[in-house]
Amino acid sequence: MKHQELIFSNNVAEEIDIIAQKEGAPQVFVLVDVNTDRCVLPVLKKSSKTIAGAKVITIKSGDVNKNLESLAFIWEQLCNNGATRKSLLINIGGGVITDIGAFAGATFKRGIRFINVPTTLLSAVDAAVGGKTGINFNGFKNEVGVFCEAEAVIISTAFLKTLPTEELFSGYAEMLKHGLIAGRDVYNKLLDYDISKSENGDQLLELLEESVKVKKNIVEEDPTEKGIRRALNLGHTAGHAFESLALRREDPIPHGYAVAWGLVVELVLSHTQLGFPSADLQQLASYIYSKYGAFEITCNDYPALLDFMHHDKKNDSNEINFTLLKEVGDVHIDCHCSEEEIKSALDIFRDLLHI
Repeated sequence: MKHQELIFSNNVAEEIDIIAQKEGAPQVFVLVDVNTDRCVLPVLKKSSKTIAGAKVITIKSGDVNKNLESLAFIWEQLCNNGATRKSLLINIGGGVITDIGAFAGATFKRGIRFINVPTTLLSAVDAAVGGKTGINFNGFKNEVGVFCEAEAVIISTAFLKTLPTEELFSGYAEMLKHGLIAGRDVYNKLLDYDISKSENGDQLLELLEESVKVKKNIVEEDPTEKGIRRALNLGHTAGHAFESLALRREDPIPHGYAVAWGLVVELVLSHTQLGFPSADLQQLASYIYSKYGAFEITCNDYPALLDFMHHDKKNDSNEINFTLLKEVGDVHIDCHCSEEEIKSALDIFRDLLHI
């Protein structure tokens, strides 16, 4: 799989035009959701000839619309407007847009070129980078998709000021995950930075670049998640279960919040299974509670959560597979935990987050 070009710049329109000229596509399509269409697209149209002249495809916003119906609509728009294998698709938006847009690009006519322009912190640090594409299906997160990297990803903080604080926290959880994987230097910088009061786009862009490169280095070593890339699943086995339970309740939660709570559960397991330091667990749990609150669960929810975890794509048997830490920066993949051990961790999670 080719390595995508990562461009860290707040001159987004200029970078789009440079890439489009280099690609030499006869037709350019832009995929947005209704929010990006309203808040971001008008700004880019004023500064980018490429965007101004492109055919725009707009879908509904939200994770509930990252589905087969939306995917078919994108394919239909590409088909009806004469897209060929030489066309270029520009995905401008959050994780839903970069996930489904990349999947549409990877599969239409067996693959057309696409670039990602993430407009949220979460999509910049996670969904837009690394070549994972997909949609939700049959009640499960990202159940159908392929590995396919964008030609380029333009990462900026230019549009973050349009986001609510909740969206910033959602992306920051993935940055915290990268910090826990990378080591104490990166992790401590993130704990010390106040994302809710940040007005310094350049400083945040530096932290974002450092965080994305943690993922980039791992993905280049293991592009299709056969081994070390599973390190990036820290917080996600439990986190995806929380997300799926919230969807079943018809009360969706932001992905990053689910990951934040998942990190607490999986650091509890790290403590009980590998001896992860108690002080670091308490510090992380306190930080998460102060910034993200808590996901309300009772022991009656445990069977559903365990069922979701059993269905996780990372499992290679009937056992539930976790990425755990022996300490900050010391990652252990393919750690199997029993249902009883997970239930105990969920009990401790509820205590730590005052549920």
